[in-house]
Amino acid sequence: MPVPDFQTIMLPLLRFAADGIEHSMTDAREALAKEFALTPKERAELLPSGRVRRFDNRVAWAKVYLTRAGLLTSERRAHFSVAPRGHEVLAKPPVRIDISFLEQFPEFREFRTRATTDGETAPALPPGVTESPETPEESLERAYTSIRNELILEVLARVKTASPAFFESLVVELLLKMGYGRRLAEAGRVVGGVGDEGIDGIISEDKLGLDNIYIQAKRWDGSVGRPELQKFVGALHGKRARKGVFMTTGNFTADAREYVAQIDPRVVLIDGRQLAAYMVEYGLGVTIRAAYELKRIDSDYFIEE
Repeated sequence: MPVPDFQTIMLPLLRFAADGIEHSMTDAREALAKEFALTPKERAELLPSGRVRRFDNRVAWAKVYLTRAGLLTSERRAHFSVAPRGHEVLAKPPVRIDISFLEQFPEFREFRTRATTDGETAPALPPGVTESPETPEESLERAYTSIRNELILEVLARVKTASPAFFESLVVELLLKMGYGRRLAEAGRVVGGVGDEGIDGIISEDKLGLDNIYIQAKRWDGSVGRPELQKFVGALHGKRARKGVFMTTGNFTADAREYVAQIDPRVVLIDGRQLAAYMVEYGLGVTIRAAYELKRIDSDYFIEE
């Protein structure tokens, strides 16, 4: 089955704690994964950031919400036990525990109150209103991913309107920003133009130029096929090169990708969308408008010796 949303996890998590024993989050995740019959693949599913497992994140947020409503208590990090109010709820268990159910508790309504930038507070949602099944962290990551994807498309559109000479300089600068040749003052140079022999740029990875990356840059709207890749590989052989990068604002045909997967020298293909994504990731042609940090409690700080 799909990974359950964090509100669906709330009641099973409270039932898991019903024995009154302090439990670890690790034990809770194991028990709940079995209850929901999750496969190893489903348990390994990550949030868009690629750093946190989706199921683990949802169990953690279910625990946070139940604790804020006074149904669970947590005396130390990553551990919890049932609170007296939790026992009361389980004595006459509802069909489901979700945000609308928890709104009956004043502590939870206070938790849900959002602060505005001027220090005043906005009222919590009225009882009966149920939000998205996503955790707050999932909502934040989804919004970030959406904004990032829009920016990638905008960057790609701007790159496509640039001149060929600007594009050739751009791809060399991008590889330098990605860390190739970063130890050298004159690590990258553009060589494109008449008589370039199919090479538009070179990244030197050592001072003597014994290990170079050769670049081909094509500002195209369509697909780059195998014939263009064969020309580039021929140019690499002429340079006795072992590494090549072919970048385009368009895309590559399946035949082209299959071809480079079977040849020596090694050739890396970067299409338009990946190119724009790298530009966003490494800060080329974009600026930071705002930055947000996700923080968590430092439990060690509060330990009194």
